Amino acid sequence: MDNTDAIAALAALAQTTRLDTFRLLVTREPGGVAAGELARLMDVPQNTMSAHLAILARAGFVRGERRSRSIIYRADLARLRELTLFLLKDCCGGTADVCAPLIADLTPRCSSKGLPE
Repeated sequence: MDNTDAIAALAALAQTTRLDTFRLLVTREPGGVAAGELARLMDVPQNTMSAHLAILARAGFVRGERRSRSIIYRADLARLRELTLFLLKDCCGGTADVCAPLIADLTPRCSSKGLPE
């Protein structure tokens, strides 16, 4: 990832509905959520949700998969990881003790189902 990719990725998340949608999709991994259900959950018109999902997809944060008559959207956690690692590259000038609290906060404790508690 370079600066241009990072700026585009951050811009895609720099809107309330898109950020909330992405965060919701992260909680629904690995199953994903149908586009119509996302619109209902986020309380936005379906055409508006479609536009938001298109922006998130172009930025690489979501992927849609057709299942029968629905498109199921999933968060692309690899893209989130890529952006996070880009932002933390050379964290604290390589001083491990300064970075340790940040790294600890990024390491969630998971329940037996693998979801953050």
